[in-house]
Amino acid sequence: MMMRTPLIPRRIAQYIAALLEDFPAVGLLGPRQSGKTTLALAIAAERRAVYLDLESPDDRAKLVNPVEYFNDHAKELVILDEVHRLPELFQSLRGIIDRARRDRRGTGRMLLLGSASVELLRQSGESLAGRIAYVELGGFDALEVPERSIDRLWVRGGFPSSFLSSTEAVSLTWRQNFIKTYLERDVAQFGSRVPAETLRRFWTMLAHNQGELLNASKLAGALGVESKSVARYLDLMADLLLVRRLSAWHRNRGKRLVKSPKTYVRDSGLVHALLRLVDKDDVLGHPVAGRSWEGFVVEALTTMAPTGSECCFYRTATGEEIDLVLELPRRELWAIEIKRSSAPTVEKGFHAACADIKPTRRLVVYPGTETFSLGNAVEAISLRALAAELQAL
Repeated sequence: MMMRTPLIPRRIAQYIAALLEDFPAVGLLGPRQSGKTTLALAIAAERRAVYLDLESPDDRAKLVNPVEYFNDHAKELVILDEVHRLPELFQSLRGIIDRARRDRRGTGRMLLLGSASVELLRQSGESLAGRIAYVELGGFDALEVPERSIDRLWVRGGFPSSFLSSTEAVSLTWRQNFIKTYLERDVAQFGSRVPAETLRRFWTMLAHNQGELLNASKLAGALGVESKSVARYLDLMADLLLVRRLSAWHRNRGKRLVKSPKTYVRDSGLVHALLRLVDKDDVLGHPVAGRSWEGFVVEALTTMAPTGSECCFYRTATGEEIDLVLELPRRELWAIEIKRSSAPTVEKGFHAACADIKPTRRLVVYPGTETFSLGNAVEAISLRALAAELQAL
């Protein structure tokens, strides 16, 4: 008998529902298998709605005359899944939205789901400006799983099918198949002509170099390509919402600051799959463990930071460093160090960097559950507790 996958409520569901009350269209962006369709159908269950999967020829055929289709469903929320598959639709959507506004039916008309930002943002930027609100959905985050499952989330990553797998081996197999499918099928949908094997090697190199400064010439040499090709590959992976570039702190404080970004494979489970690490013991025994945990925390806190926040890292040419600097909208500056140790300590470089930027708070995120002082105005805190603070802002 087939087991039903348990449904974990998504944190942003209410936020999307609220946006639909204020905007004609909401764009829900995220990589494949991150749970966009499940979330959209859960939202649809609470209202009158119709769902079209634009990977289905039958559903695409229903939009041969989009104006007529939307008129027939004027009182329903129309959900268009994988909308980047039909980019020519956007010009029609603009007119449909504007006519609905004139008829005072201007909000909650459509929910557009896309597996990447590149095509969707380019098309809608031309035709839906001022008519659409965007929301990004990744995998499960630290506030959507129990505290006891944080390490499981780190090792397996947040993709629902990976996190909820029955065993570590099944989870790893799912992620390896996900990577294979993305490289061989999905990337090509976005017009990329990069050979799948080249992109796999590049992705694996990024996993080995998780959380390190981008060195395009080094990567180019290892791949046997030009540096501009590495830049193109990185743009593609970032547009597919699979890689994050964390910018360096750019304020001029009279110090020689590192300017190259750091790169992170956004899902820690994919890092471990690319490196063939099966379980927590494998991860902890690998040199990438500390940087993998850092990337996991950076992704969680960057995603959780309130709209309008700036996220970067701070490093001087002499090695003074802060792993993550959050500049919050209310002009607060949080300096965050990330440690995998259950008994974290802070190096002199962190204190020296804090003396440079004068943050409002100095925090160390560690894998424990308690909050306590480390002295010198530095506070140790769990990932879940700090994520909850950010969500409450």
